[in-house]
Amino acid sequence: MPRDKYSISEVENGNGNVNQAFEYDGPHQNNNTTTSTQLNVRGQLTSTVVQGPSDPREEWDSPLEFLLSCIAMSVGLGNIWRFPYIAFVNGGGAFLIPYLIVLFLIGKPMYFLEMAMGQFSSQGQVKVWKMSPFFKGVGYASAFGTACVCSYYCSLMAITIFYFFQSFQSELPWSVCNPEWEISHNLTCGPNHTVIGSNKSLPELYFKIDVLREIDSIDDGIGLPEWRLSLCLLASWAIILFSLIKGVKSAGKYFVLIILLIRGLTLPGATTGISYFFSPQWEKLLDPSVWAAAVTQCFFSLSTGFGPIIMFSSYNKFSHNVYRDAMIISIMDTLTSILAGVTIFSVLGNLAYELGKEIEDVASAGPGLAFVSYPEAISKFQFVPQLFAVLFFLMLFTLGVGSATSLTNAIITVIHDQFSSIEKKWITTVVCIVGFFSGLIYVTPGGQFMLELVDTFGAGFIIFIVALLEMIGFVWIYGLNNLVRDIEFMLNIKISWYWKFCWSIFIPVSLSVIFIQATIKSASSTLKYNGASFPPEAVVCGWMIAAVALLILPVAALHSVWTRKAGSLDEKFMESFRPTSEWGPKDPKIRESWLRTPPGKSAVVELKEMYHTIKKRTVK
Repeated sequence: MPRDKYSISEVENGNGNVNQAFEYDGPHQNNNTTTSTQLNVRGQLTSTVVQGPSDPREEWDSPLEFLLSCIAMSVGLGNIWRFPYIAFVNGGGAFLIPYLIVLFLIGKPMYFLEMAMGQFSSQGQVKVWKMSPFFKGVGYASAFGTACVCSYYCSLMAITIFYFFQSFQSELPWSVCNPEWEISHNLTCGPNHTVIGSNKSLPELYFKIDVLREIDSIDDGIGLPEWRLSLCLLASWAIILFSLIKGVKSAGKYFVLIILLIRGLTLPGATTGISYFFSPQWEKLLDPSVWAAAVTQCFFSLSTGFGPIIMFSSYNKFSHNVYRDAMIISIMDTLTSILAGVTIFSVLGNLAYELGKEIEDVASAGPGLAFVSYPEAISKFQFVPQLFAVLFFLMLFTLGVGSATSLTNAIITVIHDQFSSIEKKWITTVVCIVGFFSGLIYVTPGGQFMLELVDTFGAGFIIFIVALLEMIGFVWIYGLNNLVRDIEFMLNIKISWYWKFCWSIFIPVSLSVIFIQATIKSASSTLKYNGASFPPEAVVCGWMIAAVALLILPVAALHSVWTRKAGSLDEKFMESFRPTSEWGPKDPKIRESWLRTPPGKSAVVELKEMYHTIKKRTVK
């Protein structure tokens, strides 16, 4: 496929200073001519016209299609499933304040920046690093972390399918005591659907005993995949494969959630749970692990750092108003998370009221919290609870499809960019098959332990590093001035100090501080799930998963240095930080206009100037 050619070169002038120049040699659309243009920082422009082909770019059918696709991607399982249990683990209101702060100062700015860079360059999460090839490993590491998330997202969808079919019974199975528990777990079924000998609710017992067949620890292994959940997992990946190939979309995610919220608010003790959710614990603000959890949840909720945002926006028209879309989506995402949180904690308040316990003691604070609290709320309906159960789990499954297809599509795009000769449908099929087999570990009796392990090391740890390096590459290496210039040129708006401050200072510094402190604290503590500690070999496996992603970064960086065309090693190294000949707008006319705008200086250019100055003085 023909490509536009654009390069940045530095020319030493007569005074020994280095000027930065832009060169363009790319195709014009709708004709067969190309313009070779050179612009230096003093505004001197020269052009010649030569023959060349055109290179059209696939685009969304409409701006609304892009907006709805981003909403389906960002407003999904991260809000309905992950946010409530992360909030519960970190103390309810103690987590909410850091989360909102992080969302405003980190999540929203990063979301807008990723959208802008994808649209400006018309490139995916790896090729966007044509702006600085040294950092292309960030795109690959992001894809690896995304694959880890996809592997267990589909296991959650499998559980959802299982609950969906169980909801068609005349009596919801999680609302009654199963007589088999008396033999297998030494429990006694009492009157009025109660359990004697356990301090857990019926939905929690059903989830752990009947659905997961969960074991208390994985010291002796995780067991074999449970056949019912394995079939549900296969169905989940089959639906994702069909959705990716045929482009099936889903909508209508708030109706059932609002009904559950209304029912939850009417339950006795609901106000206690809601008060717990909104009451701050100021001492928790000094706990770095709470802030780290808030940042990680923000990335999960908005899908920043995972790749789909850059990929989706790369198919926009160049002047599409991504600023407006970023604001709409981030607000909807926040409101959805709070809506899910209020729903969950109103049910937890009711459980605390019925069991006579504190909120912290009414349920296990694990990934399965949503499969305990939501079914508990559904079982409280007096009128046809089966109908609401079917609707809810259908809604939860469509949310999972929206999240999983977006993340999987990002992985497929990365692979297809490297092996463009292979048809995309075959890559999609192979990715889904691999995803199914890798997901089998999560439907074993020890599957929730593995989910916690991969979520900690394979997703949260990796995405934290990816986000930090992404900001360094975009803002510090490519340069804040260049970044602002590109976005203002594209959107015809003025970038305020808020965005500049967040991008250049707050996000890189805060992510660095939070990551270092949280890593130190986690290294000195024991990883646990439901109070059971992970065996040392499991923790080693977790660190090995993280190490794979970390290894990608230097390998890709060294490859970018080695493949540069410059002569000496230090010249190759410096060149690997500069934009390649393909960086910039894809449309030739827009590109030529962009080249006429004076560039700013990046950190690399300033370092290069220092290098030339030192070298000149050394020669003298």
